[in-house]
Amino acid sequence: MTQPTEFTVDVQEHGANQQVSNQRLYMQLQVFANAHDPHVLVHALQHSGLESVLYRDLNHPMGVGLLVMSPDPALFVTSLRDFLNAEPFRQLSHRPELTMIGRTYSTGYEPDLEDFLLHRPRRACCNAEWPWAVWYPLRRSGAFAKLSPQDQGSILREHAMIGRAYGDADLAHDIRLACHGLDMHDNDFLIGLVGRELHPLSHIVQTMRKTKQTSEFIQSLGPFFVGHALWQSSLG
Repeated sequence: MTQPTEFTVDVQEHGANQQVSNQRLYMQLQVFANAHDPHVLVHALQHSGLESVLYRDLNHPMGVGLLVMSPDPALFVTSLRDFLNAEPFRQLSHRPELTMIGRTYSTGYEPDLEDFLLHRPRRACCNAEWPWAVWYPLRRSGAFAKLSPQDQGSILREHAMIGRAYGDADLAHDIRLACHGLDMHDNDFLIGLVGRELHPLSHIVQTMRKTKQTSEFIQSLGPFFVGHALWQSSLG
């Protein structure tokens, strides 16, 4: 009888050249309605100490989206919770069906692991020249997990090549987050697309639909939140 091999647990993030980190950035999007005067919300955020972005909701005339970032997940159930239960946010109508959360993760090839995990997503979200944003979760089908590492790598490289081409052209820049076990719908990943204009963000979603991963191995995609930044934290 074959004896089971010992399973070793490693929860660290790994980059190129044997880089290792236990740091990662958590990002959560909360969406609200009845925001008749979003500038009041901006004033509150400016004095909150929260690293955040406030979006006007493209698909809701009185809607806003609040993206909050922190390396400490406890912030979301302490400081952020208290902030949202106080004026002026307590007067808004929360839309929990659009709540999204994820954490940065490594693929093992990052040349600067700490920058990739903690700083690159902040720069993308808080770049005043990239005010448009599309956020959506996705879940892969179980069939993808059964593929060989070689087949998975080929499929993922197709996605990466497309994303890199849009980024190099300064058309769309992506934030890729893992959300296994974190959101209410059991999604695998949370994707953010940011850029100068809205059309390229829609265009890259359209282009990705033709890839093998999206056409064959995505079980669910969305809901989508589309917003335009009204206020972004300063990165100093």
